[in-house]
Amino acid sequence: MTPTYQPPRRVGFGNASLAKGTPATQRRKPLKRPSQDRAKFTVQTIFDGFVRIWRRQGWAAVTTRNISLETGYAVGTLYEYFPNREALLSGYVRYAIEALLARITADAGPARALSSRERVSILVRLTCGAGVPDLPLLDSDMLALEHRIAEPKHHRRVYEELCAVWTEVLGACDGSWPTPDPSRIEAMVAAVWGARRYLLLVKPRGFDQVKWAEQMEQIVWAALGGAAPVHTHAERPMRRLSSKTNRGRRPRFAPT
Repeated sequence: MTPTYQPPRRVGFGNASLAKGTPATQRRKPLKRPSQDRAKFTVQTIFDGFVRIWRRQGWAAVTTRNISLETGYAVGTLYEYFPNREALLSGYVRYAIEALLARITADAGPARALSSRERVSILVRLTCGAGVPDLPLLDSDMLALEHRIAEPKHHRRVYEELCAVWTEVLGACDGSWPTPDPSRIEAMVAAVWGARRYLLLVKPRGFDQVKWAEQMEQIVWAALGGAAPVHTHAERPMRRLSSKTNRGRRPRFAPT
């Protein structure tokens, strides 16, 4: 006898064949923002497991089963926060962006006693993503999937947040130049952040990210009105940037 009711099969991450919807119609954002410490730890653990799977096997391996096995959390726990893998990727990318913004403020913001040159150097290199291996991963494969998780308003939000943190950092400089107007700050952010994103897509052969970041630093310094001494990569190797205030601490999760 055929039962009169059959519950629908729950769609797992990466099991698109079971879904009637498509990535364009499914929810592509986390279901909720964790507020308590235990929930924040859970989401951070899910993100850490996601990154390990991503590094080993890529997007195709981001499934409910693999995330559950990697993190030790039940499938039901995953669904409390992320209805599908697009939502998981969206939440992770937002987390990575907020980690970058927080790191810029912590390392180069007004609370740090730095010279103008030091402040600009840290600001540019963090935005370039060079010499900061402890920041959350953002790679070319993630960028290639942006069309599945992001709308123009999301890109505008990140751009405006970067402009705001650049304004804050440059405003804390010691008067080495006149305060840059908003249009100049926007141009510098577009040059640095836009170049970083484009280079991730292009993947030039033999590209040296460290040397590029040094050159971008000199360009920004000159645009601000400072004298830009020329240093070769061999003359001034880039050290790793590390924040004393953030060392050993993970940025707090804050999805949209």
